[in-house]
Amino acid sequence: MTAEPGQKVVEISHVTVRYGAFTALHDVSLDVTQGEYLGIIGPNGGGKTTLLRSILGLVPISGGSISICGKAPGKTGMLVGYVPQFANIDRSFPVTVREVVLTGRLTRSRLPFHRYSGADRAAADAALQEVGIGELASRQISGLSGGEFQRMLVARALAENPKILLLDEPTASVDAKSRRQIYDLLGELNRKMTILLVTHDMMAVSSRVHRLACLNGGLVYHGEPELDRNTVDALYGCPVDLIAHGVPHRVLKTHGEDR
Repeated sequence: MTAEPGQKVVEISHVTVRYGAFTALHDVSLDVTQGEYLGIIGPNGGGKTTLLRSILGLVPISGGSISICGKAPGKTGMLVGYVPQFANIDRSFPVTVREVVLTGRLTRSRLPFHRYSGADRAAADAALQEVGIGELASRQISGLSGGEFQRMLVARALAENPKILLLDEPTASVDAKSRRQIYDLLGELNRKMTILLVTHDMMAVSSRVHRLACLNGGLVYHGEPELDRNTVDALYGCPVDLIAHGVPHRVLKTHGEDR
């Protein structure tokens, strides 16, 4: 399936997600167009990961609808690639980088214990080259740095040759140099695919994404990656001071009355 620039590839309409009596998302509506780079920000517990998992079909929605290129969540095949949170992967497991990336070629229709094909292996190696760690293919994952580990997870998602890439906190627990490298990589990937990025790194990402979606249970803001102070305060539920650490950014609009 090839979408045209400007065509909606993700359509989220009045989505509500509940975990028992707790409402994680309430009445969220937004669209993502082909080739867009969307940053999703908000406080802990604001529903960011829940939104990604709902798009993937991993979390059932309680109300509303989600469409990915006209397909229902969980029915998209290899159309969508996913990079989970860093903390969800056991780094002590005895497996090589290539073996992890190869799991990106698995689909629900394949039997356990199947043998990977030559095409699978070629796709995994190509993905490792694309993220810049091809020389680490045979290394045990326990020997990777934080930045290398995150690149491996991106490569696993790319092994599917997806059209849409979802990432959940890909720069968590990595150093500043690795963060910049990962953001640079995502900028390159965005040339050929749509990206939805969940992050707490509001200032760094605001200079790179096309639009921001701000979540705190509901959708607080969806638009240009330049926020006013009222929106930021509403997003986090209190006045917020933003501090940068050497990363070019522009998050807040200029306020003539602020001193």
